[in-house]
Amino acid sequence: MNEDLQGARGGRGESAGGERVLDRPLRGMRSEDDRGAPFAGGESTGWQGALKRIGRLPSRREALGLCVAASAGKAQVPGGAPGTRERNPASQAAGRAPSGSALLLGAPLFLKSDDPGALAREARRLGYSAAYCPPASPNDAARLRAIEAAFAKEGVVLAEVGVWVNLMDADPARRRENLRKVTEGLAVAEAVGARCAVTICGSFNEKVWYGPHPKNLGQEFFDAAVENARKIIDTVRPKRAKFTYEMMGWSLPDSPDAYVKMIRAVDRSAFAVHLDVCNLVNCPQRFYNNTALIEECFAKLGRWIVSCHAKDLDWVPEMNIHFVEVIPGRGHINYRAWLRGLASLPSPAPLMLEHLKTAEEYADGVAFIRRTASEMGLGFA
Repeated sequence: MNEDLQGARGGRGESAGGERVLDRPLRGMRSEDDRGAPFAGGESTGWQGALKRIGRLPSRREALGLCVAASAGKAQVPGGAPGTRERNPASQAAGRAPSGSALLLGAPLFLKSDDPGALAREARRLGYSAAYCPPASPNDAARLRAIEAAFAKEGVVLAEVGVWVNLMDADPARRRENLRKVTEGLAVAEAVGARCAVTICGSFNEKVWYGPHPKNLGQEFFDAAVENARKIIDTVRPKRAKFTYEMMGWSLPDSPDAYVKMIRAVDRSAFAVHLDVCNLVNCPQRFYNNTALIEECFAKLGRWIVSCHAKDLDWVPEMNIHFVEVIPGRGHINYRAWLRGLASLPSPAPLMLEHLKTAEEYADGVAFIRRTASEMGLGFA
């Protein structure tokens, strides 16, 4: 979570092409991409396509071949209509590319400029292949187009639009305002082609907006988080950006299993995963066994992961547990497991450093991550 990188602000939104993103009508449980449309060009597939191609009923041998193809998942969606390719929303997250793609790495920029071109060039000068989206309002179509074009020109992926507000605020007016801000953040992410918009589910804590509260682990909290995610997604109806919650150690989702449960409950293909492993380390078992935690995250959530935060954790000896964030490489998080997990994805999610104080600290963290990746035979774009 990066409080220095606030999400978009402003009125009703326009996409990069000038379309009013927030004016689109609400949609139902699924996006247009999930409705079993034919392949590009309108060609039917599966049984229907086969019959069309051979122009007659198949022979027994041909029918057997079609059955084998169907059993391999090539002809029909489970429980769906014949002639449609299986369209698992998990496999569609954020422009997946073939496995083995170069990893993506980025960090906050310290350049004092609001110019998208200058910021994109600075990211590339520092060797970054990913960046946080610069501040923008969804109704500023010209700036949104400039941001998308500038970073695309430099080959830098826009990782995320962060909107760090409390969607569970006890004050109804502030809660509605925060929902509006996050919705506009997703509209901005969609307009500029960022991988995702991200926030946390929020907190019932009335003193610290992200703080702990016993109800943050209960059904009321879960149901409210699901409802908020649906409202945000159904308002924007994104085609390329995803909406994500960052996991926290003291509120839901607080584990890979809890996130899978939330994905199923939200039931939107535009809902995905933002992974911050350090946020999940909330006990000695997870601290010492963070390798297993990382591997569990990628095993259970990998197909939905669209962006990640990079940092490290150390344990400060006190009379109670006190984990502290440190520069990557100076703590105990297993970055080999972390990078191996990223490399296993169909298309690596951006790994974005955060919460450090100076450009020099970020440079140290980036150097450690690059060095570790190089030792593993992995490279960055």
